[in-house]
Formats: sequence, C-alpha cells, structure tokens
Amino acid sequence: MFNFTPLLGAQSSSSASQSLVELDGGVKVLIDVGWDEHFTVSKLQALERQIPSLSIILLTHPTPSHLGAFAHCCKHFPLFTQIPIYATTPVISLGRTLLQDVYSSTPLASTIIPADRLVESTYASGSSPTDPSLQLLLEPPTLDEIAHYFSLIHPLKYSQPHEPLPSPFSPPLNGLKITAYNAGHTLGGTIWHLQHGLESIVYAVDWNQVRENVFGGAAWLDTSGGGAEVIDQLRKPTALICSSRGAERSSLTGGRRKRDDVLLDTIRATVAKGGTVLIPTDTSARVLELAYLLEHAWRKEHSSNSNSPFKNTHIYLASKNVGATMRYARSMLEWMDENIGKELEADEAAATSKKQHRRADSKQAAGRDVQTAGSSGGPFEFKHLRLLEKRKQVDRIVSRPGAKVILASDTSLEWGFSRDVLEKIATETSNLILLTESYGASESANNHESLGSLLWSWYVERRDGVALEPGADGQNLEMVHSGGRELQMMVAERMALEGRELLAYQQYLATQRRVQNRMPMGSAAALESSADAVDETSSTSSSSSEESDSERQGKALNTSAAVANLNRNKTGLTKETLGVNVLLRQPDVYDYDVRGRKGREQMFPFVSKRRRADDFGEVIRPEEYLRAEERDEVDGNDMRDGMSGKDVKYGQKRKWGDAGLHGEDGEAGAVAAKKRRQPNMENGIRNGAANGDGTNGGLYDAELDEISDDSDSEAGDNGMGPCKVIIRKPSVNAHMKIAHVDFAGLHDQRSLSMLIPLIKPRKLILVGGSASETAYLAGECRQKLVPTVTEADGQGQDNVYTPTNGEMVNASVDTNAWTVKLSSALVKRLRWQKVGGLGVVTLTAHLSAIAVDEAVSADMMAKKQKRQKLLEDDKADCKADLALTDNFQRLAPILDVLPASLAAATRSMAQSLHVGDLRLADLRKVLQSVGHTADFRGEGTLLIDGLVAVRKTTTGKIEVEGGGLGLPDYPVRDVQSPFHSVKRKIYDGLAVITGA
Repeated sequence: MFNFTPLLGAQSSSSASQSLVELDGGVKVLIDVGWDEHFTVSKLQALERQIPSLSIILLTHPTPSHLGAFAHCCKHFPLFTQIPIYATTPVISLGRTLLQDVYSSTPLASTIIPADRLVESTYASGSSPTDPSLQLLLEPPTLDEIAHYFSLIHPLKYSQPHEPLPSPFSPPLNGLKITAYNAGHTLGGTIWHLQHGLESIVYAVDWNQVRENVFGGAAWLDTSGGGAEVIDQLRKPTALICSSRGAERSSLTGGRRKRDDVLLDTIRATVAKGGTVLIPTDTSARVLELAYLLEHAWRKEHSSNSNSPFKNTHIYLASKNVGATMRYARSMLEWMDENIGKELEADEAAATSKKQHRRADSKQAAGRDVQTAGSSGGPFEFKHLRLLEKRKQVDRIVSRPGAKVILASDTSLEWGFSRDVLEKIATETSNLILLTESYGASESANNHESLGSLLWSWYVERRDGVALEPGADGQNLEMVHSGGRELQMMVAERMALEGRELLAYQQYLATQRRVQNRMPMGSAAALESSADAVDETSSTSSSSSEESDSERQGKALNTSAAVANLNRNKTGLTKETLGVNVLLRQPDVYDYDVRGRKGREQMFPFVSKRRRADDFGEVIRPEEYLRAEERDEVDGNDMRDGMSGKDVKYGQKRKWGDAGLHGEDGEAGAVAAKKRRQPNMENGIRNGAANGDGTNGGLYDAELDEISDDSDSEAGDNGMGPCKVIIRKPSVNAHMKIAHVDFAGLHDQRSLSMLIPLIKPRKLILVGGSASETAYLAGECRQKLVPTVTEADGQGQDNVYTPTNGEMVNASVDTNAWTVKLSSALVKRLRWQKVGGLGVVTLTAHLSAIAVDEAVSADMMAKKQKRQKLLEDDKADCKADLALTDNFQRLAPILDVLPASLAAATRSMAQSLHVGDLRLADLRKVLQSVGHTADFRGEGTLLIDGLVAVRKTTTGKIEVEGGGLGLPDYPVRDVQSPFHSVKRKIYDGLAVITGA
C-alpha cells in the first residue's frame, strides 16, 4: 500500500512544501515542514493533525519552503520532538542559521495566536471575552533552543542506505530503507529514495540537473560508463513524486556562463552610473552561489588593468546570521562541486610555491607570510565581499554615497534587511533591484501581497516602459521602470503586553498547559525531552507497541483538538479518554476496571526510566564526540546539549576559563566577541586597500566593526516577555528600475521533459508548482510515458496524478501475489539463475489442493488448545471460531511435477524468455576484462573490436550487428568470433529461461 497526500505546495503559487507518505502497516513519513513568508499558523493545521501518527520525518533543502516551520513545530507541538528526523549535514547546519536569522528578523515568525483559541480560553476560565482583533504572539524559540532542535536531527550522507528508527507511537517500519541523493539547487539538497517491500518511491522536489559554480548537478545520471543512463537506484520506481515548478520556463541559451555574464553586465550598467544594486536572496542556500560569483568577479576585475567600474564599487552581504552561514560553508567544501575542491588545492599549491621561492631575511619573510596567508584564502575567504549582521551597519552603508551592490535576505522582501534597503533606495531612478527568481501570486489570510510578488507583477506588466542597456556581448539588457507607483510595505513590530491583554495571554497558556498535562501521551508520561530515537526513553513507548494501529492513533490526541473539546464542554478530559492514567490524573480515584482491556490498559501506569540499547549495547550520543570545528556554536558557546543558556550558580563547578562567559561584561565573552570581529576587520582593511580608497575605505569598514550588539535596535526583542504585534504600513513612491536574472537554480522545461522519460516511473505524482505548470507537465508526461494496460477492458490506465492540497492519492504498486507450497520433487528440479544479485527460476507445474501435513496440523492443534484454555469464559464463541478455522486450514494449494502426458505438450508451447536489464556500460567493462576493445561511438552505440556494434532501443531491446566470422587476423586458438563472443557475454548477463 502506498498513499500520498500533499499538505502544502500542490497546485499552489506558494512555495511551501509539506508531503505525507503512507506505507503498508501504518507507516507514515512526513517529508518537509515548509512555510511561506506570511507565517500563517492556520496552514499548519493539517500537519498538526498528523503528528501523533508519524513514524519519521525527512528534510530536503535548507530553505524556508522546506523547513521554515521546523522550530515552530518543535516548540509548540509536544509530540513533534519525539519523532526521529533525518537530513544531510549541510541541511542541518544551514537550516539552523536560516531559522535563527528568521526569528531574529521578524516578529511574525513567532506566529499570532488564532482569535478563536483566545475566545475559547477566556470562555473556559469564565473571564470576559477579549478583543477579536487582538494579535498576541506565541513565545518564539530562542537561539539556544533552535540550535538544540537541530542537534536532534540524524545526519546522513549521500548514497548510503539507512534503516531509520520509528517514533515511540509508530508501528514497526518493517524494513523501510531511506537513501539520500544529491539534488543540486542547494548545498546538501536531497532526492529521497524510500524502499519498503515492493514499493520503490523517489521523492524529488526542487532539483537542478545543471552544474553550477558551487553546487553540483542532481545525481540522476550515471556518467561513469560514458553513457547517459539513470542510476539503477532511481530508475523505474513504482512512484516518482516530482515538482512541476518551472515546467513552462525555457532555459537560457548559453547555459550557466551566459546567466553569470548577464547578471554581471546588469550590475555593471547600474554601478557605472553611481547607482545602488539590491539583490534580494535567501540566507543559507542560493546566497552561496551569488556570493561566490560576485567575489570572484571582483577578484578578476581588480587583478586586470582595465578601467572597470567594479574597482570603485563595494559589495556587501547583509543578513543577521551570515557569519555562521559562511563559517559552515567553509567547513563543507566536500559537499560542493568538484571544481571548488580543485580551486582550493590550486590556491594552497600557489601559496606553498611562493613560500619556497622567497629569498629574504626572516623578518621580511614573516611579514610576507602573513600577507600570503591572507591572500591565498579559499573559495569562501572573501577579500571584497563585506559581511553585515547589524541593522545600523546596513543603515550606514545605504546612506553612504557612491556605487554599491548589496546582497540582502530575504528573497520575498517581507522581512530581513532586503526590505529595509528597498525602502531607502526605491525613490532614486539610478538604483536597481535585481530579482533572481520568479514569484507567484501571494497567498495570505489577509490578502496581503508580498513585495516580491508585487515587484514581479510590475516587471511582467512593464506599464511604464523599459530601459535598454548594452551588454558585453552586444545584446540589450532590459530594466523596467517603476513609474513612481506607490509601494506599500508591511512592517511588524513587537510591543509588550499589559493589563487585560496580559491576562488573556496567561489564560491561554494555562489552558494549554492543563491539556498537555492530562494528555495520555503528553510530556508527563512520554519520553524525556530529547526527540532523538537513540536518547533515553521511558517504558511507556515500548508498552504502547502492543496495541493496534487504530487504538494507538485514536489515543494520541492532538493538543488543539483537546483544547477545543475542553473549552467546549468546560470540563476536563473524561475517564474514558484518560484510560488507566485516570489513577494518576484525577484525585480520589483508586480503582480501575482492567477486564477486557488490552496492552498498557491492563496494568498500573508506572513509568520506569530506562536507556535505549541496540544489538551492540547501550546507544551513545554522537554529539559528545564531535571535533571542535563540527560543534554547533552560537556566540562561541557549545550548543550540543542545549545547555549553553544555563547560568552558572554560586557554588557550582565550572570549567577553567568559563568565568564571565554568560555575563554582559565578562572577559571571556569580550575575548570571543573580539575574535569574531577580527576577521571582518581584516576583510575591511583589505577591502579598502583593494578598492583604491586608501585610508577612507579602511576607516569606514573599521567603523562598521565598532558598532556593538547593544546598538542594534532588535537585540533585546526576544527578552521582552509576552508580546503582541503591531502592523505598520509605510509607503514610498518607487522610481527605481527592476531587472530579472534567473538564479533560482531549479529544473526547467528541458530538464523535466528529458529526465522523466529516462527515469521511467510506473506512476508519476506532480506537486510543488502552480496549477498551470502542473497541468502543462502532466499533459507532456501523459504523451511520453507508456500507460499501463489493464486486462479487464484493455484500456490504458492514467498513471499521472495531480493532487491538490489535502487530496489523497492511492499509488500502490499493481501486483498480484499468491502463496503456494512446492512439492519436494519439484524443488529438486529447479535451476536458479543469477541476474543482478537476484535468483530467477521458471517452472511449469500442476496446481492442486491437498491436506495440510500432520506436523503442521499438530502444531495448530496445540495453539487451539491453548487458546481454548485462555477463553473459558466464552466457550461457545471459541468453539465456533475453532470450527471455522478447521474448515479453512484443512486444504492448501501446492505445485507438483507435471504428469508425463502433459509435460510434452507443455514443452512444445513454451517460448524462451530473457529476464534482466543489460546496461551497455556494464557490457563494456565485461568485454574489456576478457581482452576485447570496446568504446562508445555516437549516442547509445557500443563498438567492439571495430567489428561488432551493440545498440539498446528505447524499449530495452538489445540489437547486435557486425561480422568477423572468419577473419585471418584472429589466431586459430580463438574458437569463437567477436560476434559470437559478444552474444555469449550478453546472454551471460541475462537469465535465459527456456520454458522447459
């Protein structure tokens, strides 16, 4: 069984992605916990209902569209942290910096408490109703909590199958295997392959086949053998879940190089006139590609003798947590394209060569060594790109006259420094905002259109004309005028609660806490705080596995559902809901009827703490054995156990050098802050010297480093306590120009139309795109994919599904299997053949029904007697059940050897059959190992010894052409000619079933 339900992102302009995969045995896999730029909590209701029955969670990309709601779910959904989560190492590290940036930049990420829940909480407490328009904020997760949540994720590597552990309230996974493959698009982006029984599911949402400067292409094709075939693990899956975003977009002629040149020419045309270029980007994914391109373009221009406008232009990267993002990027070069590693090796070799050829005194050599070490750097050791993490730094940069390029988060322009920069540069006609991706229609509860969507509609509409600038290759660059139209923004600000607002917030928290304490699987009787499956757990999870799936899912109540029921009835949870936990939850209750109960309802709810162990002994915590560069740090503090936020009490032991670590003016904290600022100061000095500004540029960047954290206007927002959000809507008259260069790094029409037929999925499910894109791609795939023909009516079955959000699709594999017994005489005649590591056999036998063996009957009789003894209270039903069982178990189907009269007739009707799928790359290796010369000529043709050509048709048929039956060039000892030798090797790679 395989059911698929898109929770978010299907046939929608929203980029948020959430998908639910249901497998046989009640196994549920949640893939991605994405959110959009509006952070609407109502979009998580479908996900919240599924949490009590989830088995594992998989994450694909470190972007808000794929894990934006991860910290919110961990903070506000009690059972979420008990579910094992899997992702690649870059997704974990960069996702952490992303959410820390999000929660530090906008109060809306904390989410507004729905008005109906506030009304219900005040009604349950008997207080006067609150104002429905009141927008109270939930308590946001701190930076320490976000780091702790991401430390619970299991890191995986590419192409390594893994058997995950289930959640405490999940049924057994029954051999489920998950494998991560490179998806391109982002660092650590993942294509997931799920193998469960006969189901082979490939989940590929937001991938990019084209290699870029930083990111390698998606791992669809196996190019090691010289061909262009999909790798075996991802070929012919029972279901392919693919995104349709970009299905109507054509790729730019010239590929990646042309794209990079257009971006640089557009920037050059603006900065040559003294304008400012704003490039909105994300904070952890595509920003690496843009930062790498701009840094290396500036290096190239400064090393040349040309009079380039880039030499007098500063470039900046503004984001709240960009320093940590770049630090993680430098430590994960092995996850990037292979050219990044070659560049690093070349830089190190050049630096070593300079040191070896230097002939000077030791003092001068030491000084030059420092300079060489700073200049050799690496792919992400920036010499010209300046990192900005504070609002006042950004304000000072924008107010400074002169040409500049600013990369700022976020892409949506709804939060982050990109919105602040846009508000200041929008009034000047010489400035430019450069969009790097297309935007769909905004989907928000209050019909608010995001700034990115609004500017994209202006760019497509082109109402006020287009300015054409010549490019380096002679083609014109298009820049759309804004025309002075009003650009309205939405700025969210925090404000502390007072009076009745604070009382309403306290009543809401009290109601939530009361319901969580009374939940049967709540925090009081569930696992300890860690959600990692290898951490310490309670025995409640193991005892609950005795219950059936329906009973377990029925008892795992959701917090919101319990709150609604509690407020509606104005009473607590009933005895039927609490079950045996009524002995602990309700006072003056000492008796509980266990007759007819199952599982844990049969015994007193005693919680015995134990440690989880596997076949190799007690499970260890891998985070305790990390190297120094792998530790997750926030402000220099170790975040592995989420304990860095604890204050050191008087009399408590502490490590040497920890004094003053958490204090405001502590020595250790000051030293750490100084060390963090030192690289930026060095970059600033080098930046000023390189740009030709001399003392001016260096002093300016040094002044930026002197801005302390206390001067940041948002540094203390998280310490305000309970807050509400105030929406301010400033507006400006936009006169800047708008340009677009596609830097989204996603699949386009050509990639989708080429790869999906090569993958050959039995069923295709399209998600992650607008309705028009999904319909267009579905029509293309229905023409190229061969439909399944049913035997009943001979009609083709449509195997392309286009579900909407919340719509379940049954995409189970279409197989019919029967269980039969084989006689001993037939087993002795079987001749097994090996194909791809599997055994294949064909047989022709006679099917009959015989009585069950006496040994099996005796064993079944013993079980019946034991069952009869245990059910003495219901003897009549037991006897009827035994009689019915006897009728069904007396006969069993069996296959036996054919009689002699039927064997000859059957043999004459049987035909030979070849089983297996021979790859030309494998055939080439086999032939080369036995002395033949084999090379690929043309597309899909293998030439052996210059005489024999082997081709593979689109239907999988092998065609062999050639001669060489009696050439004198071959010695006499060669009995077989090349033609027969090649055919013999082809037959060896297949299972030839004669049908006898």
